[in-house]
Amino acid sequence: MRTGVLFSGGKDSVLALYQAKQFEDVNCLITIESENPDSFMFHTPNIQLTKLQSKALGLPLVYVKTKGEKEKELKELENAIRIAKKAYGLDGIVTGAIASVYQATRIQRICNKLKLSCFNPLWLKCQFEILEELIKLKFKVLITGVFGDGLQSLIGKQLDNKLLAELRRANENFRINPAGEGGEFESFVLDMPLFRKKIVIQKFELLELSEYSRLIEIKRARLEPK
Repeated sequence: MRTGVLFSGGKDSVLALYQAKQFEDVNCLITIESENPDSFMFHTPNIQLTKLQSKALGLPLVYVKTKGEKEKELKELENAIRIAKKAYGLDGIVTGAIASVYQATRIQRICNKLKLSCFNPLWLKCQFEILEELIKLKFKVLITGVFGDGLQSLIGKQLDNKLLAELRRANENFRINPAGEGGEFESFVLDMPLFRKKIVIQKFELLELSEYSRLIEIKRARLEPK
């Protein structure tokens, strides 16, 4: 089956790509750049760097922009999927959705309309198991944004067993979603088994958005041999 992956560059969409690649023919990536940082549908931090990740993967990228207006942004998503279907002969769409019913139902509705299958390999999976799998597979996952009390120390760290222990404590103390499914943090994948080259950050800026919110804005990055 020929599939396209809804791709944000964060850990969930990249892991979904990895899992889909084990069973399906992944033919392209589909990225939506939203002008609205509070978009209900789309990951926004450092989204432009999916272009670099697509090169690392050796996969073409369908890249569409949206103003990010609630519900209206779904038309841009539908348009992007329609473009990808026509260009690459897709039979299905892969998503990194874990627990967001809002996102999953709307993507499923679009797929039904376009007569495409919809695959959600991470759906309702234990979030700690997802993090453990990322570590086991040697994904290099950078925490690029934190948005909540008690999480400030996570910014700029890479996912490993030590960080996993911190997330377990944050889950116990603050009841956060350990994989950030509630918007508690954002991530960016620098390397993973399917990357032909790794991504190296050359320049970044650390932004303090509020008392509890931090964001790493990657200004420049490049591909390097592994």
